[in-house]
Amino acid sequence: MVVVVGPSGAGKDSLIQIAKDHFAGRASVHFVQRVITRPADAGGEEHKDVSDAEFGSMREEGAFAVDWDAHGLSYGIPAAVHEKLALGHLVVANGSRSVLGRFAEAFSPLLVVNITARPEVLAQRLEQRGRETREDILARLSRGSLEIPETFNCVTIDNSGLLADSGRALVGTLEGILASCAKS
Repeated sequence: MVVVVGPSGAGKDSLIQIAKDHFAGRASVHFVQRVITRPADAGGEEHKDVSDAEFGSMREEGAFAVDWDAHGLSYGIPAAVHEKLALGHLVVANGSRSVLGRFAEAFSPLLVVNITARPEVLAQRLEQRGRETREDILARLSRGSLEIPETFNCVTIDNSGLLADSGRALVGTLEGILASCAKS
């Protein structure tokens, strides 16, 4: 299991899409479609949109391997990913630094891919989105550490430069996992 994390504006969705395109047609590589209480047409990643009530019911029924609430939304990783992992497949999910402990409880082994970017790059990207005021952006960027605790197996990719370079780094990381699994 690979969970991709990083602050808003770091480019997680763009990098995951590059990897998804690269591995298209490879039956042993899966990219999780998250369940989110956000309209499907709100932009960002392709996801399954549900109401708050639907999400609550799914949570109670055990439909998620991992779920969390952030920024007024609820996010879930479908429990069905365990079926792909049981087959020895590589599963990649967009996650959250705030719930890495839950990911570690649900998945072993787990690799965290931490996507970062310089603060000025993050601020510029968030402003271009137009979803938040400048004050909200500065508050978001001042929150918490972007570091991943050393207890996690982690690869960090700085996406401050060219998207293609960072995309190659993510694809290379995933190819490395597949190669090491093939040797096992």
